[in-house]
Amino acid sequence: MTIPQALPFFSIAANFRAGSDTPRDFLERCLARLEAFEPAVGAFVCHDIAAARAAADRSAGRWRDGRPLSPIDGMPLGIKDIIETFDMPTEQGSPLFVGWRTGRDAASVAALREAGAVILGKVVTTEFAATEPRGTRNPWDRERTPGGSSSGSAAAVACGMAPAALGTQVVGSILRPASFCGCVGFKPSVGGINRGGSYDYFSQSCTGVLAASLEDAWLVAVNIAARAGGDPGYPGLQGPSEPPAPQCPRSLAVLQTSGWEDAEPEARAAFEAAAARLAEAGIALADRHADPVIDEVEAVIADAAPLTRTINAWEGRWPLNTYRDRDASKLSRSALERLAMAESMSLADYGAAIAVRQRNRETHVRLAARYDAIITLSAPGAAPVGLGSTGNPVFNVPASMLGIPAVSLPLFSIDGLPLGLQIAGFVGEDAQLFAVAAAIRDLLVG
Repeated sequence: MTIPQALPFFSIAANFRAGSDTPRDFLERCLARLEAFEPAVGAFVCHDIAAARAAADRSAGRWRDGRPLSPIDGMPLGIKDIIETFDMPTEQGSPLFVGWRTGRDAASVAALREAGAVILGKVVTTEFAATEPRGTRNPWDRERTPGGSSSGSAAAVACGMAPAALGTQVVGSILRPASFCGCVGFKPSVGGINRGGSYDYFSQSCTGVLAASLEDAWLVAVNIAARAGGDPGYPGLQGPSEPPAPQCPRSLAVLQTSGWEDAEPEARAAFEAAAARLAEAGIALADRHADPVIDEVEAVIADAAPLTRTINAWEGRWPLNTYRDRDASKLSRSALERLAMAESMSLADYGAAIAVRQRNRETHVRLAARYDAIITLSAPGAAPVGLGSTGNPVFNVPASMLGIPAVSLPLFSIDGLPLGLQIAGFVGEDAQLFAVAAAIRDLLVG
């Protein structure tokens, strides 16, 4: 079996200006990976290689003339198939929408095109970016899940089919597949990237990035935000146009979350070894036993999963109720169960749930005065065997519920399979999170 290998873009883009490489040549390397891996992995729903080559050639001309549109001019990207593209279908992982075209780009896709990015194709999502898998396989082991719902995004990036792909997360749909497939995942602060044209209506949802490197993830995200802003009512992702320089944290909060008991012994051991190395580097680490504020945060995130399910159920009542009326036979059992839960709720139930979430967020904010970031696992272990489930999101849902930015870095390995270290920050401080994450990466890899 060929071992997957991501293809970073940022580290070689300087060669475009020097003339020793071109965006078209880079694209061809991605296409070679696509040809090698795609038949077995199934990351893409569709692609337009001719259009991608034409876009790469236009980008090559701009780099040659010294006038690139942005640092990601010429970067090949996959677009999660929950996000609109004017030139390709947006099927949302559902039989109800096979071949469905809206004729417009989502805000994020329009921004990417303005920045000169090369849209390679649409990558697989689970049904409506929820729980029902749609066939993508883990590139490290075809019998294992790639995670979800950004399954195609993670698998494509891990194989080097593209250096980055858009994903979305309302529970764990960026961080978990990044961990299982061995790439970087970035979930921004809630509202950080404009979700216009993404069929992902939940109040915890974020558009984010799966990428070959931390630098690639930042550049994609910040270049979208610079052109499309954040969600209405939010200031949008703030930060430098270049990847934030590494900044070693002074102190880190260690969260076990309710997933610690679910974690495989090898995963716990890998995390504890990493924490020990960070402590040896002079970083102060504290957990719930050392700081009562961390203990309070552990308490409020303990029920993050059921609270999130309640909120999501109500918020997903529409449009699922219209889809059921259209053709219930084309909806998965899990979709129908979510709809039934929503229809058993009242508006007061929903109001009570979001009030609890707000109190939980206020508790978490107290950590910001004490710690530079938070560390935990990205998943309980390596990707589980089987394609009927996308894996356990227990380590991911706290960041989603809290609305905070988080990244998964592919720093661990269990029996040759990847596992991520999750680093989370504070609302609106995404750039600071990247600076800390880069320093942690350098300490643990070096």
